[in-house]
Amino acid sequence: MFETLLLNFLFLLLPVVAFLIFFEHKTQSYNQKILVLLSAVTMSLCIARPIKLEIGFIFDLRYIPFIIVALFGGYKNVFPLYVILNIYRFYVGGGGTVQSFLFSTTVMIIVPFFSKKFVKLHSRDRILWATLASFLTIGFYLFTLSFAKGALDKQFWMLTLNALTTHVGVMSIIMILIEKIITNIQNRDRIMQSERLNVVSELAASVSHEIRNPLTVTSGFLQLLNKSKTITQVEKEYVELSLQELQRAEKIVSDYLSFAKPQSENMVYSNMSAELEYTKNIIMPYASIHKVEVQFSFNNSLNKHYDRNQIQQCFINLYKNGIEAMKEKGGGTLVIDISERKQNIMIRIQDTGIGMTREEISRLGKPYYSTKAEGTGLGMLMVYSTINKVRGTIEVESEKGKGTTFLITIPT
Repeated sequence: MFETLLLNFLFLLLPVVAFLIFFEHKTQSYNQKILVLLSAVTMSLCIARPIKLEIGFIFDLRYIPFIIVALFGGYKNVFPLYVILNIYRFYVGGGGTVQSFLFSTTVMIIVPFFSKKFVKLHSRDRILWATLASFLTIGFYLFTLSFAKGALDKQFWMLTLNALTTHVGVMSIIMILIEKIITNIQNRDRIMQSERLNVVSELAASVSHEIRNPLTVTSGFLQLLNKSKTITQVEKEYVELSLQELQRAEKIVSDYLSFAKPQSENMVYSNMSAELEYTKNIIMPYASIHKVEVQFSFNNSLNKHYDRNQIQQCFINLYKNGIEAMKEKGGGTLVIDISERKQNIMIRIQDTGIGMTREEISRLGKPYYSTKAEGTGLGMLMVYSTINKVRGTIEVESEKGKGTTFLITIPT
């Protein structure tokens, strides 16, 4: 039994190890398909090599990968496993085939139903709930088996003890490994994003200041030249075009300056009420033009040191993105909610726009990436840079066609 148990545990480690070595750097949609495929292989191997007890009973760990995929991936990803499980089980044959089909169907209907709530849980809670799901699944299976068996002898209780402890123990270990991998990936991405923002900040500060001086001088001389009476009308048009381009260049420089380190003259110690009220009033006309209703609520007394100009620009960028996301749908509602929780300032900005895919969410904040055709990506880069400077975090939840929610947590 012990050797077979170790072999089954090795089967269950297969998707985890293969993902880390070969597929971690791939796109999210590609990774999901690979993980489903690897889980199907693992599940089939568990059925092929069941654990045999000395008392004569056998059981396997097929429902561990099944439950994990159901909880993390929902109906869409677990359905292929459901089909493969039942095809292979009918192929193997023997007693209990119909019961296995009915039981797997029940699990298929119930467990993925909780997927959306499950993925939003904290890491520790996900481990506990996945373990509990495994315990209840096998417990229910043994419960139904007891009716078919009739009299419950010592052997049945030995099977129950072994099956429950094995499933709970193995599920706990596998979930701990999975959550550790998820945490490491998130920490790595956070460190890379922080380093990227620091590089952009230092580069922007040094280059922008150097470029601004010659731009100002050139613009001044061109304005003087434009007032001259000796130049022709065609030359005057050339000068005006040059001035317009210089203004555009200066705007780009100003945008890059927003990535610079917080300026001491702009630093305040406040609960952000003035900045939020100011930015809301600025964005109201833009919202009205696009038939967007703005719902604003403020309930926060916590204070934080921050650069007022950068925070204002950060909120304006987020509001503007939310309104523009609803433009294609002919309007909607922009919810701005500020509250406090456990010494953190919580800022929730929610729209009812076109939404984003997981792939688009994962690329937010990267230089020059934008979901808008005319966008530069600098707006969201500035948002992530500003929140990073106040040691805050940004969580994004979105669904295509339903809208997007930005949850910003700023520790005080």
